[in-house]
Amino acid sequence: MAIEFRSVIPILRVFDMAKADEFYLGYLGFMVDWDHRFDDNAPLYRQVSRGGLVLHLSEHHGDGSPGVHVRVAMKGLVAYHGELQAKTYRYLKPGIEEGSALGAGEMAVMDPFGNRITFCQDKE
Repeated sequence: MAIEFRSVIPILRVFDMAKADEFYLGYLGFMVDWDHRFDDNAPLYRQVSRGGLVLHLSEHHGDGSPGVHVRVAMKGLVAYHGELQAKTYRYLKPGIEEGSALGAGEMAVMDPFGNRITFCQDKE
């Protein structure tokens, strides 16, 4: 049987799910796929997604480390940038910059917990 890698799902450490929701759901436009808690007093582990991008947000100690950097290859970077610019999120107004790859455009955002996501698209 051939080896096949299907996807990578980053686990991002968060400390306040209300702040995470404001950023990931309200600002970036993700949707909650599911939540998991071992009991009512346990930390929350959540999957959010938008299109083909899936992220796990975790309040669990030891799941991820604040300050991680995730790069996301995508199409429609200019449209996504326009969508974010139209929102009234007071903590961030990202721009599109020339990326490290030849001819690439990049837009970096940082969540309230120091995790950075760089959305990048090669010029066509």
